[in-house]
Amino acid sequence: MNTNKPASYRSNNFKSRTSSRSTTRSRPFGRGPKPFGGNKPSFNRFNKSRRNGPKKDYINESLFINKAIIKEEAQYIPTHTFSDFDVHPQLGRNLAKKNFIAPSPIQDQAIPVALSGKDIIGIASTGTGKTAAFLIPIINKLIKDPKHMAMVLAPTRELAQQVQQEFIQFAFGMRLWSVAAVGGLPIFKQIKELDRGVQLIVGTPGRVKDLIERKKIDMSKVETIVLDEADRMLDMGFIDDMKYVLGLMPKERHGMFFSATFPAEIKKLCSNFLSDPQTVSIKTRDTSSSVEQDIVRVPRDKKLDALHDILIKPETTKVIIFRETKRHVDELARDLRTRGFKVSGLHGDMRVRERNRAVQGLSKGLIQVIVATDVAARGIDIPDVSHVINYDIPSTYDTYIHRIGRTGRGNKTGIALTFI
Repeated sequence: MNTNKPASYRSNNFKSRTSSRSTTRSRPFGRGPKPFGGNKPSFNRFNKSRRNGPKKDYINESLFINKAIIKEEAQYIPTHTFSDFDVHPQLGRNLAKKNFIAPSPIQDQAIPVALSGKDIIGIASTGTGKTAAFLIPIINKLIKDPKHMAMVLAPTRELAQQVQQEFIQFAFGMRLWSVAAVGGLPIFKQIKELDRGVQLIVGTPGRVKDLIERKKIDMSKVETIVLDEADRMLDMGFIDDMKYVLGLMPKERHGMFFSATFPAEIKKLCSNFLSDPQTVSIKTRDTSSSVEQDIVRVPRDKKLDALHDILIKPETTKVIIFRETKRHVDELARDLRTRGFKVSGLHGDMRVRERNRAVQGLSKGLIQVIVATDVAARGIDIPDVSHVINYDIPSTYDTYIHRIGRTGRGNKTGIALTFI
């Protein structure tokens, strides 16, 4: 029985730090070169106990605190409906079946531009409907010209698989074929699909590069490309793979780059690859105003008890907890199971089947908690996440933005808590 008093979401003796966070991007785990600009020494309290892994930026604690103000914001009034877009009748019927009536801001502004054939830089937070914003124009192009080929590059296999599933739904009855060219799944099955012929390849940069080198993908025939969550691919060390893939495309091409943030290396990639792109930005702030953000100030040896007190609250229904390493994910998941919580881990060492089971379990309410690493959680789309909890402080503020983007999606509010 837990005898500790519930932790307060906000400490009364909070004092803001006087120093500002470093703008140096930490080197990501995994493969790939150092990010643009390299790493500079960072002298802050987060590095004292860390011998391995990337150095952390200093993040002022005040950035973890923000009241949700979704009710105070003016509601976006789209200038179009989905029936206004000049798309193939079958595509229009499929959208209607999915109850697509009023587009989101990024869809409202990006789809007409993409349908016109202009290159796009789309800047929008996670969960704003970017997938439909690029899939609808792609499908419309493919149905008009079945010989046209398109590609979507995504940072994780989960996101790539989700994009492919949406493509299948949007393109129902059109005889358009796709393949998810992702790591972690049998490559020979993907090769078989490619040999049969597909109009859309949705893949991760590493696997796509592998298939190109095996001469199973001819990039000279890919005329439309999308980079989805380009900043996440940069963080994960895929910048050279992205440049390699883009460099093999024909001169006459259509590019759409979507990103929640716009770091210098992505700007450079856009300027080198896109032709007179139109920027569509719907971000008014770094973090969503629909997310209630706060800190939990608690001693390290009391963190588990404080987390327990949060998880037993009736409003804490679907939770994603972030930890930095796979080992820490497994340890916390085990500790929470011992306390009677329905929980699953989520990290890169798990099999694809296990990872899918975890995501589906939280989506369907079969479990209450997923404990995840940043890399494993990127791209997952779980509806109605009530809480995101940063059990470990994120290494950069951009990472924090992407973490808390898992909640407060659509017209709903969410809560993000950071343990200090």
